[in-house]
Amino acid sequence: MSKVNRTVGVLVATLALAVGFVSPALATPQNIPTLTEARAHLAALTVKDEGSSAGYSRDLFPHWITYSGTCNTREYVLWRDGTNVVRDSSCAAVSGSWYSPYDGATWTAASDVDIDHIVPLSEAWKSGASSWTTAQRQAFANDTTRTQLIAVTDNVNQAKGDKDPAAWKPPLRSYWCTYAKMWVYTKDYYHLTLQLSEKTALTEMLGTC
Repeated sequence: MSKVNRTVGVLVATLALAVGFVSPALATPQNIPTLTEARAHLAALTVKDEGSSAGYSRDLFPHWITYSGTCNTREYVLWRDGTNVVRDSSCAAVSGSWYSPYDGATWTAASDVDIDHIVPLSEAWKSGASSWTTAQRQAFANDTTRTQLIAVTDNVNQAKGDKDPAAWKPPLRSYWCTYAKMWVYTKDYYHLTLQLSEKTALTEMLGTC
């Protein structure tokens, strides 16, 4: 692709985001690490028994916060992960389609889609976030820069709950590799710990890459 074409493409994408009407049909979170990087992230994590859930509340991880204009973080991720997503003036998705990589289902109503925290908020709390400030927990719960948020089928996300990979994996085995990459990247970036059973499960999942 020529430099001119690349520049035009970036300008078109930027304009679409600014206007906020039609999504660019991007797939899942950006910046997913390579297998080599993911294994390095996993090796760097501290193995430690899970902490207590005492004191935990989702309210301690403020979300969904304003992303831009009238759009909050949930609405942005719906737009980012969907195809041909059209939003109204209040930033609500009124049409489009969403492919859920966890289970392979495609939905045409935003109400059928949840925004999953790859590393659940409760899991983060028990892995080190209990000592964070509210501002740090807010940044974690609304992180669109790294691999922490993804649009998926709502009941699949609810089945996952706050389970780590030792207790829950995406129904589609073909997505285990990507899921494990995102999990270890998020935990490493935020300096969260992991249990031995969790590390064993992640090692197995990365082995499917």
